[in-house]
Amino acid sequence: MNTQTSPGPCAVRVVLPPHLRTLAQVGREVEVHVQGPPTQRTVLDALEARYPMLRGTIRDHTTLRRRAFIRFYACEQDLSHEPPDAPLPTEVATGTEPLLVVGAMAGG
Repeated sequence: MNTQTSPGPCAVRVVLPPHLRTLAQVGREVEVHVQGPPTQRTVLDALEARYPMLRGTIRDHTTLRRRAFIRFYACEQDLSHEPPDAPLPTEVATGTEPLLVVGAMAGG
């Protein structure tokens, strides 16, 4: 997994789960623009700025930590437990691959 280190702005593709697509009234994939190396934090900040109705749905309002039943994937890797300021893979930064926001399933 390569990471982006360029300080320039980039467009990041984000795929949302169905319930968040419905809430934001968007299609399967959205594009957000981030300044500098894209990280989970900068992408989610841009996503919440563009779609304010998503605030608090992916991460906690107060702590900004990922909600327990949300996972992040890119380039076939689970990024959910990566630090929020760790650079995302280069493929995400260049728009080749999207950042997937996945609603985890629970039950029995």
